[in-house]
Amino acid sequence: MLSSLFPHRKFIRLDGGMGSMLQKGGMPVGALPEVYNITEPERIIAAQKQFVAVGSDIIYANTFGANRHKMAKSGYSVQELISAGIACARKACAGTDTKVALDIGPIGQLLEPLGTLTFEEAYDIFREEVLAGQDADLIVIETMTDLYETKAALLAAKENSDKPVICTMTFEPNLRTFTGCTVASAAMTLEGLGADAVGVNCSLGPDELFPIVEEMAKWTTLPLVVKPNAGLPDPVTGEYLVDPAEFAQAVVKFAQLGVTVYGGCCGTTPEHIKAAYDLLEEAEIPRRENIEIPAAVCSASEVVLIDQPRIIGERINPTGKKRFKAALQANDMDYILDQAVQQVDAGADLLDVNVGMPGIDEKGMMIRTVKALQSIGGTPLQLDSTIPAVMEAALRVYNGKPIVNSVNGEEASLQNILPLVKKYGAAVVGLTLDENGIPKKAADRFAIAKRILDRATALGIPKRDVYIDCLTLTASAEQDGARETLEALHRVKTELGLKTVLGVSNISFGLPNREAVTRTFLTMALENGLDLPIINPNIASMAEAVRAFRLLRGFDVNCAAFVEAYANMPTATAAATPAAAAKPAAEKAPETLDLPYAMSHGLKNEGAKITAQLLETTDAMEVVNEILIPALDSAGKLFEQGKIFLPQLIQTASVAQAAFEVIKTTLIERNAAPVSRGEIVLATVKGDIHDIGKNIVRVLLENYGYTVLDLGRDVPCQLVADTAKEHGVKLVGLSALMTTTLGAMEETIQLVKQSCPDCKIVVGGAVLTADYAEKIGADFYAKDAMETVAVAKEVVG
Repeated sequence: MLSSLFPHRKFIRLDGGMGSMLQKGGMPVGALPEVYNITEPERIIAAQKQFVAVGSDIIYANTFGANRHKMAKSGYSVQELISAGIACARKACAGTDTKVALDIGPIGQLLEPLGTLTFEEAYDIFREEVLAGQDADLIVIETMTDLYETKAALLAAKENSDKPVICTMTFEPNLRTFTGCTVASAAMTLEGLGADAVGVNCSLGPDELFPIVEEMAKWTTLPLVVKPNAGLPDPVTGEYLVDPAEFAQAVVKFAQLGVTVYGGCCGTTPEHIKAAYDLLEEAEIPRRENIEIPAAVCSASEVVLIDQPRIIGERINPTGKKRFKAALQANDMDYILDQAVQQVDAGADLLDVNVGMPGIDEKGMMIRTVKALQSIGGTPLQLDSTIPAVMEAALRVYNGKPIVNSVNGEEASLQNILPLVKKYGAAVVGLTLDENGIPKKAADRFAIAKRILDRATALGIPKRDVYIDCLTLTASAEQDGARETLEALHRVKTELGLKTVLGVSNISFGLPNREAVTRTFLTMALENGLDLPIINPNIASMAEAVRAFRLLRGFDVNCAAFVEAYANMPTATAAATPAAAAKPAAEKAPETLDLPYAMSHGLKNEGAKITAQLLETTDAMEVVNEILIPALDSAGKLFEQGKIFLPQLIQTASVAQAAFEVIKTTLIERNAAPVSRGEIVLATVKGDIHDIGKNIVRVLLENYGYTVLDLGRDVPCQLVADTAKEHGVKLVGLSALMTTTLGAMEETIQLVKQSCPDCKIVVGGAVLTADYAEKIGADFYAKDAMETVAVAKEVVG
């Protein structure tokens, strides 16, 4: 769709850094650029005309932050700001073929589980922007760090507009966003949801973005977009350090990756853009054709390649499980989460999620379960329901690319399920049954598999995303059925070239020594081409069989995974759970859940209950200092090592918060003083409206037992100093995201030092460095929330 706007272009030219252009032109610190669309449109038009003059094919309307959250105090409606922004861009493009894009940036609030904004609330905010921007030629969603938020924006665009949509996210040098999203997860998910082009923008300069784009090229067939910064700004002058010639030399290297959509972000001027375009005109840009994308599914933070047998854990399913049914009826999410944790620790690569049972709201329970599961870990999910409305609800709130379980050969199933798979970019399990039931013969099951594949690909679902389940029949009733299943599986694998799925437990129903029968059938199925066995990994022999098969078939290079899992086995019959080194958290649930286990696995209710039990025999401060704080420290180290990511860190903190609430309540009941390690002031400095990083710091500090006086964002310098003096705090934390507000940060530091000479100040933010923090008088620089906690422990205790 994007190429149809520019059918004869070698590459598409975007614009440059509009925000930094306005700041350079004298826009005051703290001003809302979007308001200029109405109050000073000539300034916006003049800046945009400069990019049109150097050949930009697309001008981003000045609407990046024009959402109801960021513009709440602007005095204008979203419709007014966006309409005016598009009108300005149209005037700048007058007399040319340059197109106008509705520019949509982040909301400025964290979505759950990191924050309190729900997915549907985010969708509604973006929907308002999309509807207000109907006069644009296309939509750009940019500078996103949260895949969940990006999904909400993309769905809002696709469901409320027929315009092309470009999606670009912002990554760190470690090839993840600050919320932990991988490049592969972003590419797979956004292509599946219907983006017309994907790529990267902001945060880094062109040299630093190259490996990120190189990785993205492996995971998408879509046109690639790159919009780098002009390096990093000088904190003193605010000038970006990469000049136009350097920028162009770096950007032209992206041509070898087949990138066809180019522009610039922060600090890039018309001179940067023209220099890059001049070199790109001379460069050879290979066409990205016949790209082989691997079969894979993902959460935001974890990708599972289906390049060898992978275990799907079957335990999140009420069928035949009284305790699980009781948990569903009682909405006991901790029990369900613990089932997930145990399976992952035992070796599950993916988790099947089925909550269907009579007497409950299956749709509501599925939504709650999916949200809860993805809040505590990154294991991708297989969404399992026979009801299309339930399936769509699950697909909508899932963050990543899941598996749909399932479609079958019945016409109604094909018509109801496959369009959902296509819309939400999922993989799908096709069951080889139809209106006539499960065929006895392999040839008939193969025919149904072929029919499902044909219907799926006709809708545009990639062949790599169609997995076939040839269905396991009970050997005690259908002894020949095992052979027919294996034959059908082998044919699907070899003749259709599809990935295969099979639930194996049913084979042994009604027989003695079920485990031996099931394990043997599992091994036979693996040899016949089974990719995704659905098993209970908590049964030692099941996980052992899969791991041994991976080893013997050469998937497990140097036997590394097998050795890691079983090196510490005391006996041949030891549990299948991997050795301690294999997992960053506890390998398995202890018989009696302890508080660190509950914290590391996000079991909030269980953590509160355990805390209450501990307080019956243990002093409150001992619980805090000997259990809560060490567990938080452990999570912090795993976060710093890249073994867990922001969602898991926040979930650990939320369990700690629940524990602290129990401690506070108990102490009040006992007429004792509530526990607090001391007060800390936090603020985003005057002129800066960005507070996501500051809010994450607040959450962690509170869960380490500190009382946080959060003054919010755009805080007057004197108010910070006055609050610090009034409360006699030992530590003040200041945040800034924009170079233009660093002067306010320095002024705030000076005022705090004058009024509270003994108070220490820690600063953080994307534009800061340790050297600059020292230069403006800060006592500490923290690159992330965990470093702020370390400073608090040093200063406050």
